[in-house]
Amino acid sequence: MIQITGIIPARYASTRFPGKPLVLIDGKTMIQRVYEQSKKSKLLNRVVVATDDERIYNHVIAFGGEVLMTASYHQSGTERCAEVAEKIIADAYINIQGDEPYIHPEQIDEVALLLQKHEVEIATLVKQISDCEELFNINKPKVVIGNNNRALYFSRQTIPFLRDVEQKEWLNHHTFYKHIGIYGYKRKSLLEIVKLPISSLEKAEALEQLRWIENGYNIYTSVTNLESYSVDTKDDLKTLPKS
Repeated sequence: MIQITGIIPARYASTRFPGKPLVLIDGKTMIQRVYEQSKKSKLLNRVVVATDDERIYNHVIAFGGEVLMTASYHQSGTERCAEVAEKIIADAYINIQGDEPYIHPEQIDEVALLLQKHEVEIATLVKQISDCEELFNINKPKVVIGNNNRALYFSRQTIPFLRDVEQKEWLNHHTFYKHIGIYGYKRKSLLEIVKLPISSLEKAEALEQLRWIENGYNIYTSVTNLESYSVDTKDDLKTLPKS
């Protein structure tokens, strides 16, 4: 079994929801809930919060978690994870979203199992779409996967396009997948992809994973049956499932 470190990037200055990691959810902060859920993983050897904010840093220390201060200039969670990878040596890392307070440890382990495979450089999760509103929601990225479960393309548009089929019937004619935003990376690949310049496809769709595909990196997927619930705005707090 390879050594895998779970990393939870957390920044205070969110545009849509400043201070989000420290918001209270049923008596515990968001970041504490994510950390505790991640620690339930059976396949992670270590879990660390990566932040650029002293308030988050001090709070994680206070509840007994492990945390590292990272630079404030990072443009993505992937970049923050790469800084951690320079300081904590492991075979692979899993980038755990810091705004999913009830993340399923089983989903983390699904990514970890993918990373055990020699050919897997980058891993992520997808989930079958069963709702028409979600199918055509541009805020829910879609992914097309090949027979070997390798991601062929990600898009905010609904892909693939079904010719000569009414949109209301699309779910009856094809299996569509949405992307679940958790990533796993082998150490070498993580340190390489953050050095790549922003690509044309990434600019077009505002999806960083397209930069990796455009530069020849393979992203392998696992189909999960578990839903994920992220908090992007304060209103999203009202729709969270109960712990």
